[in-house]
Amino acid sequence: MPPQIQSQNQNGLRILQGELSALSPAVREFVEANVSLCQPESLHICDGSDQENRAILTQLEEQGMIKKLTKYENCWLARTDPRDVARVESKTVIVTQERRETVPTPLGGEPSQLGRWMCQEEFDKAMAQRFPGCMKGRTMYVIPFSMGPVGSPLSKIGIELTDSPYVVASMRVMTRMGKAVLAALGNGEFVRCLHSVGCPLPLKKPLVNNWPCNPDQTLIAHIPERRQIISFGSGYGGNSLLGKKCFALRIASRIAKEEGWLAEHMLILGITSPAGEKKYMAAAFPSACGKTNLAMLCPTLPGWKVECVGDDIAWMKFDNQGNLRAINPENGFFGVAPGTSAKTNPNAMATIVKNTIFTNVAETSDGGIYWEGMDQELPEGVTLTSWKNKSWSSEDGEPCAHPNSRFCTPASQCPIIDPQWESPEGVPIEAIIFGGRRPEGVPLVYEAFSWQHGVFVGAAMRSEATAAAEHKGKVIMHDPFAMRPFFGYNFGQYLSHWLSMADRPGAKLPKIFHVNWFRKSPKSGFLWPGFGDNIRVLDWMFRRVNGNTGAMPSAVGYLPCNDSLNLQGVEGKVDLNELFSLEHEFWQKEVDEVRKYFTTQVNDDLPNEMARQLELLQQRVKQM
Repeated sequence: MPPQIQSQNQNGLRILQGELSALSPAVREFVEANVSLCQPESLHICDGSDQENRAILTQLEEQGMIKKLTKYENCWLARTDPRDVARVESKTVIVTQERRETVPTPLGGEPSQLGRWMCQEEFDKAMAQRFPGCMKGRTMYVIPFSMGPVGSPLSKIGIELTDSPYVVASMRVMTRMGKAVLAALGNGEFVRCLHSVGCPLPLKKPLVNNWPCNPDQTLIAHIPERRQIISFGSGYGGNSLLGKKCFALRIASRIAKEEGWLAEHMLILGITSPAGEKKYMAAAFPSACGKTNLAMLCPTLPGWKVECVGDDIAWMKFDNQGNLRAINPENGFFGVAPGTSAKTNPNAMATIVKNTIFTNVAETSDGGIYWEGMDQELPEGVTLTSWKNKSWSSEDGEPCAHPNSRFCTPASQCPIIDPQWESPEGVPIEAIIFGGRRPEGVPLVYEAFSWQHGVFVGAAMRSEATAAAEHKGKVIMHDPFAMRPFFGYNFGQYLSHWLSMADRPGAKLPKIFHVNWFRKSPKSGFLWPGFGDNIRVLDWMFRRVNGNTGAMPSAVGYLPCNDSLNLQGVEGKVDLNELFSLEHEFWQKEVDEVRKYFTTQVNDDLPNEMARQLELLQQRVKQM
């Protein structure tokens, strides 16, 4: 970089790569309208090639935005402005005609916890304040990308326009990107994504860590009617890689509702028994609940094998035979680094040693990376530089890596990537798992009584809050379906959509389970060893799906019968009585909390079936 200037169009715009005339009329119109609005100095139409990627990474290095990590192959470290480190829920909105299309109307004028609505007029004003001239002096990159394997009937295409080369490099990892996507698109429909860091050149004030962003003006807006995503002011992944949560969940969930499928915040794993039988399961967990660890599980039970289809998002649709088929729409893993170690997730550690972009982790003086919970001793004489670019020691009283620091790494490098992970028709899902981080009261595993009860279990999910958003501290938060920050439309309608799956003729509905790896004893810490031993719970689910192991009905769902969990070879004593105990007082409180949440937050949009399931739970708890 800079590449050879290929051409100049009539507006004086330098075209560094690609040809506007080769784009479909709709794509060209989208690009030209935003060139007029944002006024970039030049235009680069991405082809997704290795050569282009090398040039982009070199440019980022020259600009001081990333640094080569010499210890690994083609790995890079970015340090952001400390004001731009996470998704910003308070500035993430959905624009619809009526507020109620986006969020239920909370009781008594309470603020909604289920999304933020913005009216069209307010959005138009926000656009006019931010976007005119926002790319002056910069290059606008045109990124054609496919969510899902290129050409799969379950995939969708987007075009992202951005002024951030960091976004280009990251989108190449996280999506299928480039020429092949434009060819597959032809004159078809696409989601229109516009992103700017909001720092036109020349700069008005110096950058921190050479990281352009404009936190005071950050806005991430979704316009489902027009299939549009508009993001301004943040370079952080969740706000700038618009294929990720913005498209794959918020916009896709709305498309899924209209087209009769599901777009969910779920990992997908393949599990093979010692007898060679294989099943696929999908699982929804809020952040910091071991989602990526489960997706890449190393089983402690001999003979079992787990393979990863995806660690974050599942698009699921019933096929003509009634099977619920799922694809992972992503092409990479955008994982939280802290807590990832050879013990907690050896497969993730093996995935990230090449072709990976790390953001806000610590750097070792020998050209490597480091973070809290990595559980590796530093070699003698090796020192650490923190994510704030300062020399660091354990006496500093703050973490060396940001709690939401990330690795962005190709999924194809995962040692246990499933052979069917790019199957265009998707993999058949036979079980759906919900879970959360619940230190008290919630048993290790239970099975829902029915599809309707399972939807209720997803709706009633609660978990200790996490660092992935701005919330601080440990509070038990409602996080229905682990989708609370990602619903693309009214949560009450979302529940009705899930319930409607039971009405599909011939649908083979997966069994639904709830797990809690995080129950603690007041005396001895975690009651369950977790990690690789979670295979013991998956083994029980596997046998339940096949109908060849027993379960006991309880107030909350079916619990494993005595001796039906295989604890052979488990290290230490596991107190099953404490792990599965149900306390009347705890569950009465839980019913009250869920009722309050449904009443205040979902209000008139709560489907009758959800109110009925809550009453059934109340009756069962009364009889405990």
